[in-house]
Formats: sequence, C-alpha cells, structure tokens
Amino acid sequence: MDNFQIETAQNISISQNVAGVGDRILAFIIDSFIIGLYLVLAGLTMGGMGLDGGGMWVYYLVLGLPSFLYYLIWESFWSGQTPGKAALQIRVVKKDGSRPAFSNYLVRWLLRIIDISLSSGGIAVVTILLNGKGQRLGDIAAGTTVISEKHRIGLVNTLNVDIPENYDPKYPQVTMLKDKDVQNIKNLFQQARRNGNHQVIISLSQKVSELLEVNVEERPVDFLRQVISDYNYYTQR
Repeated sequence: MDNFQIETAQNISISQNVAGVGDRILAFIIDSFIIGLYLVLAGLTMGGMGLDGGGMWVYYLVLGLPSFLYYLIWESFWSGQTPGKAALQIRVVKKDGSRPAFSNYLVRWLLRIIDISLSSGGIAVVTILLNGKGQRLGDIAAGTTVISEKHRIGLVNTLNVDIPENYDPKYPQVTMLKDKDVQNIKNLFQQARRNGNHQVIISLSQKVSELLEVNVEERPVDFLRQVISDYNYYTQR
C-alpha cells in the first residue's frame, strides 16, 4: 500500500494511505454484482407486474437509469463510497484529504467511460500504477484520489517509540502525564492524521499545550510528535 504526503492550509502534513489496485478491483466486482442483482430482481418484478410490454422507456427508467448513475449517486450521497468501497474500507477524497464536491464526483464519473468502460479497466489500472497517488484519469481530472481507511496495526500502535541516543527533549512538563494520557493523545493524533481531520489535530494540540502550560511555537503536528517523544524519553531513562 503506497502513501503520499499532503500539506493542508493549516500547514499540517497528512499521510494518506492510497487504496491498492486489488482493493479497488474487488470493490468494483462487488458493485457490479449489486448492479447485476438489481437488474435481475427489477426485471423479474416488472415482468410479474405485467409491465414488460410498457415500452423501452419504462425499462430505461427502471433498469437503465439507476445502473447508469450507480457510482455517481452512491459516491455523492454516501461520502465518497459505494457499497463495494465501503466493504473494502476505501473512499474517494480530494487530494487535500477533504470531502469532494458534487462537481468532483461528476468529473470522475464521466471519465469512467474512458478509464473503465471502453478499456475494461485497463487504462484505470495502468494509470493508477504509474501515478503513485491512487489516481485514474478521472481522479486526476477531478483532483481526487481513493484512500484506504484500514488501520495498520504494528509497533506504531503501541505507546513506546524509538528514541535516538542524542535526543534532545523540549518539554519536561510531560512527566506530569500518565501512560494512559499519552496513549490517548497518540491514538487521537494517529486517527486524525489517517482520516485527515485537521481541526482535531489543532484542537488536540491546543488542549495538550494548555494542560502542560507551555507556549507552542511549532506546528500542531510537530508539537504533538514532540510531546509523545519527550514522554518516552523521560519514562525510558
């Protein structure tokens, strides 16, 4: 899974986890199955109600239109997800991590014709692999990407972090905190960075600075990293 850094208007660096091609293909398969199931059930229902002779426009409205607009409707009204994307925990977002506008969803949906329909997904796959930011042609034109919201579990999720021998702590006030406090700070900080919640990082930084009674000169994201590292420095000695 690739990732890339974005810089927000608040000068906060956010690391976005790009959704893998495999996840996007599986999401597409799930959505295609749902569309197919709808077509079968809707067709049988219309036939059972005697509407099979109602003309082509009836079939177009009941069968064709929902299938044609499937991705645009779901992504626009379900925060960048379709049922397939939700199942694979991936989501469409703007490159700065914020929620796309309807115009962004519309552009990437229109270019599905080139990316996926006409090329059977070949152009989309090649573009995503070469781009490195999880973008097919539709995403590049719309200024969007698809990220993974799966939580990575590993050493980064524990309280301890590696401290170099020449580490220079800045906030000795962190010793007034408890392990639980720092773990909560770290969890909130990491979750906010994963989800691109810039305001949460700013609010958390302000709350921690008030608790420690310190004047913060660095960026909120750097201050929170410093607090976590400083606490580990003093508790590991």
